[in-house]
Amino acid sequence: METTPSPLLGADATAALTAWMDTRGLGTGPLTRVRPISGGTQNVMVRFERAGREYVLRRGPHHLRPRSNEVLLHETRLLSALADTDVPHPHIIAVCDDTAVFDGAVFYLMEPVDGFNATVVLPPLHAGDPSVRHRMGLAMADALAALGTVDHFAVGLAGFGRPEGFLERQVPRWLAELESYNRFSGYLGSILPGVDPVADWLERNRPAEWRPGIMHGDFHLANVMFSPHGPDVAAIVDWEMCTIGDPLLDLGWLLATWPEPGGVDLLDGALTKAGGLPTAAELVARYARRTTRDLTAIAWYTVLACFKLGIVLEGTHARACAGKAPAAVGDRLHASARALFERAGRLIASA
Repeated sequence: METTPSPLLGADATAALTAWMDTRGLGTGPLTRVRPISGGTQNVMVRFERAGREYVLRRGPHHLRPRSNEVLLHETRLLSALADTDVPHPHIIAVCDDTAVFDGAVFYLMEPVDGFNATVVLPPLHAGDPSVRHRMGLAMADALAALGTVDHFAVGLAGFGRPEGFLERQVPRWLAELESYNRFSGYLGSILPGVDPVADWLERNRPAEWRPGIMHGDFHLANVMFSPHGPDVAAIVDWEMCTIGDPLLDLGWLLATWPEPGGVDLLDGALTKAGGLPTAAELVARYARRTTRDLTAIAWYTVLACFKLGIVLEGTHARACAGKAPAAVGDRLHASARALFERAGRLIASA
């Protein structure tokens, strides 16, 4: 059967995808209304229709990295495991793990999410009602708590990650990452405030007991899509960092990136500019309603999130110093990394 090539996918990729969908019984005829989906990931995401049904295709970047396919398949295993849970997530239609089909890349097809990214735009309902925006924040805590209650053994994720020693690995792992940035020419070393004191505090105050569970790994406002009809979370997206670890680090990550009165808005998005959001304390209280986990050490998890994310962002600054990333982006993320370490210092002081 002849296919109509999409300029976005290219003639060969369009033909390969169409033929593969034929073998899976996923519609007939050409792909239509093919358009890209933008987002914070470098993965390729394309929305299209076939025979009246909408699909979203997700694959690694056009220039695949060494682990791009492995990471994507890791993600599909997690999303498939969540299929019968009440965690809002993109629903997988089909997965292709054969790299011969599609230009060396594995890929999957999922149902489109009826939602919007609140860091980009707010519909009139959400923009015009601060009570809706307040409930959007609480809905994020609900969605995250739902994820934290999933029994990863029961949904088939035994062996999915390495929970043993998870918390013990964190500080040494990220100090080594920060040290590795010295390999970039032009980078004069870290001037992030309080790295060693924060690391020392984290090591001395690490929780002695915790319960493993599913982690998203990068849970913040930009990785959530909200319903256009109200405050509910339509889907948690971008699961590339998912693992089995301590789910309370996801809550700490949300709090570390949450807009702080008088502080730096790390995401600088439409929702945070509109205001009306719940406080960090309200998010913790909301999460507590749906969990049996001990939240007494949540300040520790928030400090760890500040520490880890600050070091991740500093990596882009180091690459920018070497001309491997735009200077403006490097400067902005360095400022965010400093703000995160400053926030960690304030949390420690008040702990």
